[in-house]
Amino acid sequence: MRDTHPLADFWFAFRENRGAVAGLAVVLTVVLLAIFAPLIAPYDPDAQFRDAIRAAPFWEPGGSTRFLLGTDSLGRDLLTRLIYGARVSLFIGLSVMGVSFVIGVLLGLACVSFGPVVDTLITRLMDLIMAVPSLVLAILVVAVLGPSLTNTSWRSPSSTCGAMCASCAPRPQPKLGKDYVTAARVAGVGQARLMFRTVLPNCLAPLIVQAALGVSDAILEAAALGFLGLGAQPPTAEWGTMLADAREFIRSEPWLVTLPGLAILITVVSINLAGDGLRDALDPKMRKT
Repeated sequence: MRDTHPLADFWFAFRENRGAVAGLAVVLTVVLLAIFAPLIAPYDPDAQFRDAIRAAPFWEPGGSTRFLLGTDSLGRDLLTRLIYGARVSLFIGLSVMGVSFVIGVLLGLACVSFGPVVDTLITRLMDLIMAVPSLVLAILVVAVLGPSLTNTSWRSPSSTCGAMCASCAPRPQPKLGKDYVTAARVAGVGQARLMFRTVLPNCLAPLIVQAALGVSDAILEAAALGFLGLGAQPPTAEWGTMLADAREFIRSEPWLVTLPGLAILITVVSINLAGDGLRDALDPKMRKT
């Protein structure tokens, strides 16, 4: 039996999950749309066409290919704003996830490495914070700092942070830790090596799943805050704000609400599917033999 490259093994395991491959393809498409929005979008996101207020999409009676997905109540091209909205949503999801990942991983590694006292203190603190719904914390942060895109993207990442911490430090016995941690300590492994060479590689699979869930949760919460008027403010093209602006036309022009909602749904589901596939591919116990 010949050896194969680890990346080849990973891709073989990942592609076994067709849902994950489809999810990854959609996520990559959304990322490319966000990166190359100025080149792909047909118009400026804030450009108003007074002669085409709430124009129908091309498949509806009266629609045309001039505005493929129609226009909103101010005459702005809906397709363009959806493409630029991907930029905002991905920026919020990745920025929140980046902060959560770093803080959560460090706290989780500290739980395992610095003894039962630190373990208990951090664990109880994370349990206390995670008991509060993350959307409530996000609303609190925005209410104190004021509604804006910056405050939305730097909302409290505590729930995701706590999930990261729990992923790094899952303990069958509260004080002893995992067997491989105990074995490394007995072998005299240094603290830094214990944290980053022993513990961290063994918790990558749950960390990746939590990271994917964290990005999708952040996108959903940003959309919810935008819908409530506490997130990105007009005229910023953001999916939740687009939903809020179009809710009064849900009966007369339903596509104004349906299209941003579909963008949120498809993006979030695709990220979760890709995250599940990464978990299965990185965890040897989940691979098909």
